[in-house]
Amino acid sequence: MPFYHKLGNIPPKRHIQFRKPNGELYYEQLFGTVGFDGMYSNMYHVHRPTQVKEIKRQYSVAPKVVKPNNMQSYRLYGFDVAPEKDYLESRKIVLTNTDCHITLASPQNKTQDYFYKNTDSDEMIFIHKGSGTLRTLLGNLDFKYGDYIVVPRGIIYKIDFDTEDNRLFIVESRRPIYTPKRYRNWFGQLLEHSPFCERDLRRPEKLETHDETGEFIIKVKKRDEIIEMVYASHPFDVVGYDGYNYPYAFSIHDFEPITGRIHQPPPVHQTFETDAFVVCSFVPRLYDYHPLSIPAPYNHSNIDSDEVLYYVDGDFMSRNDVKPGQISLHPAGIPHGPHPGAYERSIGKTETKELAVMVDTFKPLMVTEEAMKIADEKYYQSWL
Repeated sequence: MPFYHKLGNIPPKRHIQFRKPNGELYYEQLFGTVGFDGMYSNMYHVHRPTQVKEIKRQYSVAPKVVKPNNMQSYRLYGFDVAPEKDYLESRKIVLTNTDCHITLASPQNKTQDYFYKNTDSDEMIFIHKGSGTLRTLLGNLDFKYGDYIVVPRGIIYKIDFDTEDNRLFIVESRRPIYTPKRYRNWFGQLLEHSPFCERDLRRPEKLETHDETGEFIIKVKKRDEIIEMVYASHPFDVVGYDGYNYPYAFSIHDFEPITGRIHQPPPVHQTFETDAFVVCSFVPRLYDYHPLSIPAPYNHSNIDSDEVLYYVDGDFMSRNDVKPGQISLHPAGIPHGPHPGAYERSIGKTETKELAVMVDTFKPLMVTEEAMKIADEKYYQSWL
């Protein structure tokens, strides 16, 4: 996140001696991205964070692509993804390209007996159902329905769920995930007319510090494989850190919509960006107030991006028969728009209660085997 955060105890300057009460040194670690050019934090460990005792299993979790060159619109029934007890096993990649994986998950367990680290990708985890705590080496975050959780690559974490009925929409990004640059001034502060501000972004508050040695399994994801590594000390042994690189949460319910006299284009709903895709939040809002306005979106062609819409709640005004948990995929290069009747039906409406997350990718998305298990293959004919 592009603003400074400090938690726990740290020395007055970087790269100087910082000692424990018994006189021994704490172990400093620079946690940075994009080489030495991106956001970073400096953390201080009780034990050396480099002590690997054993490397165990290594296995593939790469998606199985069945449509590498897709031009068909699909509807996916996301709630048909079966719940699974294990958090990582519950994650089903439904759409993918070289920049990102789009994933559905329904994990049942309240915690797992391992830690997890994604070294390839930032993770944006949207909480559709469930609540709990994201526990990380940089502190903990409570989460609930409607929360986006952004976990930068390399963060070691585990998730404790409060219940067994959890539904997650996850985007793994091989590019760093940021707040949109146009929302920020030269110094990184969110501007007055941004649809959210720093007060809406929840940073880690409680820092766990475990002074424990033994055997601790971290499942590390690299190049679509999981490598099980056994470390000699508890990964949550940080006594303090500061910097700009840490996990944070933002509720979709805190997004303040931008409206106008006529229909506003999707960029007004933008919430996150990378140089490979954008994420938008469609939230309850007043409709357009020009006397001749048509609130439903006009037909449009995504010439340069695939459009993915994940439906969260409410009545999505441009679609017929849409339910929570469903995903629509509209590939680049072909036009799409309101379903029959939606264009006319929207005239005179004053507000919408829709809630949805949109991901627009600049490279085509490939359809996976997991997607075809939950796909409506005749969706592309629903405009007839």
